Amino acid sequence: MKSIKIKGMSCQHCVMAVTRALGAIEGIRDVRVDLDKGMATYQEEKPVPADVVIAAIRKAGYDVVD
Repeated sequence: MKSIKIKGMSCQHCVMAVTRALGAIEGIRDVRVDLDKGMATYQEEKPVPADVVIAAIRKAGYDVVD
């Protein structure tokens, strides 16, 4: 299970947007987004480069915390 810290989420719409963005990446499944923790977790069926995940989150309108 991989996890990534996300900045800028404030509501359930944000959770759904990030869930959709990550779920659309080939090789990622079981996406779970925790609004209170500002964290997304997911499983990789095959290796997915971190920059692909970060780009998808940014395209959805949010930022990643290093």
